[in-house]
Amino acid sequence: MVGLRLQPACFIFCTHACLHAVDDRSIASPWPAQPRQAHLFSMPAASAIPLEDELGDVLDKAMRCAGLNEEQVAERTGISVEKIRNAEDYRYDELSDDELRRLAAALHLNEVGFAALASDCYPRPPVTGLPFCVHPMHLPFGVGVVNAYAVVDCATGVGVLFDGGTGFEALQQVWPRAVTRIEAVFLTHPEAEHIGGIPGALERHGLATFYGPRCGPTGPACWPLGEGETVVVAGYQVTAFSTPGHCAEHNCYLVRPKGVPQARALLISGDLIFAGSLGGGYFSCSQLLSHARRIIGALPVSTVIAPGHGPMTTVENERKYNPFLG
Repeated sequence: MVGLRLQPACFIFCTHACLHAVDDRSIASPWPAQPRQAHLFSMPAASAIPLEDELGDVLDKAMRCAGLNEEQVAERTGISVEKIRNAEDYRYDELSDDELRRLAAALHLNEVGFAALASDCYPRPPVTGLPFCVHPMHLPFGVGVVNAYAVVDCATGVGVLFDGGTGFEALQQVWPRAVTRIEAVFLTHPEAEHIGGIPGALERHGLATFYGPRCGPTGPACWPLGEGETVVVAGYQVTAFSTPGHCAEHNCYLVRPKGVPQARALLISGDLIFAGSLGGGYFSCSQLLSHARRIIGALPVSTVIAPGHGPMTTVENERKYNPFLG
């Protein structure tokens, strides 16, 4: 789209998105899980959770997955190698709208979402209508955050935990008071920043095992879940999707209230899908892209996505704007 970064419509759209976006540091509905929609609200927070990836990160991931270096991208786009390297290093203000279009075309990226990232204008959708309470726990990690999530009954605070953050002490520092008891723990993938707090969480809540990817080196406490396997616990139906790519052992989990298949669902996406990007394809770029497109194409557009890093989003938003998926 010519001039996307400069058009007044983009400013209006992004302002609208900011005004209606939910700050997902804490998301809750005012009643217990029921087969009806619940309004979600957020607790006040100092600042919104930033996107995990900027345009430079997306450019780097796209080039790696395409098997292209800066010189090859420069040849395909007519953009100088220096400009491409500067963009990878987060200095992309000098890229024109036409150059952004050419980069998106050469790397098979969604042009609108790619340009929105360049303008710091990536849409942040409202997250509403889940029939249970979701408490995101954002733990500092690198220059961003790593996320763990408690999904609980809004009246009792009883539910399940997804991922454990960097360590139990760090997890306890951001633990919501409203979460009173955890009846099951699920791991998306066995990287240190996601599994670190799980042993302490198991001990604190009197649990012997956690659920995780089928093949992961996650220790004797792991109960493996493969593609399509479902656990019913604490009033929730949790279905595993096997999604290797970021690492060899990776699961996403679809969460619904038990016995209410039409209710709006929550996808715990781990490091597969982020708002505005994907995880790094360190094990297999092709598998990462294939599974991300499979999952995003199979789920209802109303599904809320809770990623391992960055803010929450929706399937509808990522289908429209995610550079790798739109």
